[in-house]
Amino acid sequence: MVELLWLIPSLPLAGFLVLLFLGKRIGEPVAGWLGTAMVGLSFVVALVVFAGLWNQPEHTYELSLFTWIPAGSFQVDIGFLLDPLSMAMVLFVTGIAALIHLYSIGYMHGDSRFPRFFTYLNLFVFSMLMLVLGDNLVLTFLGWEGVGACSYFLISFWFEKDENASAGKKAFITNRVGDWGFMVGTFVVFFALGTVKYTEFLPLAPGIAATTATFIAFMLFIGAMGKSAQIPLFIWLPDAMAGPTPVSALIHAATMVTAGVYLMVRINPILAASASWLPWTIAIIGCATAFIAATIAIAQQDIKKVLAYSTVSQLGFMFLAVGVGGYSAAIFHMITHAFFKALMFLGAGSVIHGMHEEQDMRRMGALRKLMPVTAITFLVGWLAISGVPPFSGFWSKDDILAYALHKSPVLYVFGLITALMTAFYMSRLVFRVFYGDARWGESADAELANLDAHDQSATVDHDESDAAHAIHPHESPRTMLIPLVVLAFFSAIAGVMNLPFTEKLEFLDHWLEPVVGANQAVLHLGGGQLAFELITSTIVALTGIGLAYYVYLKKRIDARRIELPFFANGWYIDQGITAFMGGIGRKAFEMIALFDSVVIDGAVNGVGRATRGGAVRLRNVQNGYVRWYALMIGVGAVVIMAFVLTQVNF
Repeated sequence: MVELLWLIPSLPLAGFLVLLFLGKRIGEPVAGWLGTAMVGLSFVVALVVFAGLWNQPEHTYELSLFTWIPAGSFQVDIGFLLDPLSMAMVLFVTGIAALIHLYSIGYMHGDSRFPRFFTYLNLFVFSMLMLVLGDNLVLTFLGWEGVGACSYFLISFWFEKDENASAGKKAFITNRVGDWGFMVGTFVVFFALGTVKYTEFLPLAPGIAATTATFIAFMLFIGAMGKSAQIPLFIWLPDAMAGPTPVSALIHAATMVTAGVYLMVRINPILAASASWLPWTIAIIGCATAFIAATIAIAQQDIKKVLAYSTVSQLGFMFLAVGVGGYSAAIFHMITHAFFKALMFLGAGSVIHGMHEEQDMRRMGALRKLMPVTAITFLVGWLAISGVPPFSGFWSKDDILAYALHKSPVLYVFGLITALMTAFYMSRLVFRVFYGDARWGESADAELANLDAHDQSATVDHDESDAAHAIHPHESPRTMLIPLVVLAFFSAIAGVMNLPFTEKLEFLDHWLEPVVGANQAVLHLGGGQLAFELITSTIVALTGIGLAYYVYLKKRIDARRIELPFFANGWYIDQGITAFMGGIGRKAFEMIALFDSVVIDGAVNGVGRATRGGAVRLRNVQNGYVRWYALMIGVGAVVIMAFVLTQVNF
């Protein structure tokens, strides 16, 4: 069964090719169903391959299809490495992507470029699968660039609006900074070890000089910072909310932004061989990213911006786990985060759809009665990300905090503070959107009072004059609600894959042991310490929810004292980078360009001009006259004789 591995990326690729050439002819909704079917079948094949992987030694299987780049001693194959890490990635990427495809059929209904949207989605899934399945750094980089290109296409999908086009370009350019680090790291791996294949160079990591290993890991970490939105390269992700909401769920919750975490876990032997300061750097940057992004999320008014900064914060938690040696904890939180964050992004999309494209939470409220399925499923995601037991986010976040405490109490305290803010700002979102007073139109009270007497679907149809006075919220179609229900179910129970009570319940740790077991930090938690950590995490989560309740429902505290302009403007980090790039940075880049044109290009062009000038003068020697050639032979003979005589000792 494991031999069917090649089908997993091939099905989305086939869907992309069919939609690329026949999408307009197929039209809506067939194009959407075709794209969904291809990704859904890929998930089914992944389940079959997963069953077959159990019988493989160390749950690892390699498949080489053909040689891609033969160049002397450098050779790159199109080959796949299926092991516990890549299998875990494949399962949740294809599963969640299939649900997002299904959701998109309803969300993108009526869009003039409906088939093109699913073309991009299928290409994105194919690229992501190549990223996680590639058996070498170059093939991983192919998928890495593929998801980057698709993110540009999808973020700027509605490119008629300037802000959408700018957001797509910003994401593309910012990621190029990280891609530079990935490329340099790949080059050094080949020069140092003679191969870029994971199964060949990773076992050699313990024998690499610490300086070389540190440089490789640091360069690849720069690549991960760009793709997974860590400080200071996180500025692209909040702006990327300009794309359609399914794009936000697919790219910024479940798949693309986790690529950097995957890369760091994949090269864990290199990290283990590097200098001790590098893991500390990763942990500190991850912790700082989680903390700063959480403070920014507190003051955002756009429902998708809150979730965007929440994603940045949760990615920071994952990098914190990598830095403290909790590789399985990073993957654990990656999987649970994929479920509850995809759920909340799609839930936000359902709210926006029902609110007729309104995204400002100040114009929402009391939507739980008008959108019951969306509200109930969103509440599950809220409890999961807030860390309320027994929902999945509680177990995965507490796993990271346990490793952080093992590394440093300071990291643990900052992690707890960030967890408190997470519960606070997510509760703020829930209370302002689904509870409190209806702030979405003059007819709000009437709609709420008459809800039981009228069919909710009747609120969908209204004329333009009526819409000018009030928004009429309504529940979303089934194609959008079914994915919400499925994701809510897994957001609630996914924590069972790695419970901390006994080793027998740590299923994910055992599954990932062939990949990370040798380099993972070892925790010895006694019953008392485990109880202390679990109780502390629970109290922190409930405290955050309680504070939000008093601020936004009871209104005992003025929200303006918390939603500071400094936080609302993202610590002015984006503005600072913009000012630098437009000022001193631009001048520095112009000087670099001048140096390149005068010195670098000047040297190359100078050699060319010197060669050409010398050739022109030398050409005069070859004039075609026999007497000239005879004279040159005579002169040459005299020169040779003179040289010989100078070498003879009399």
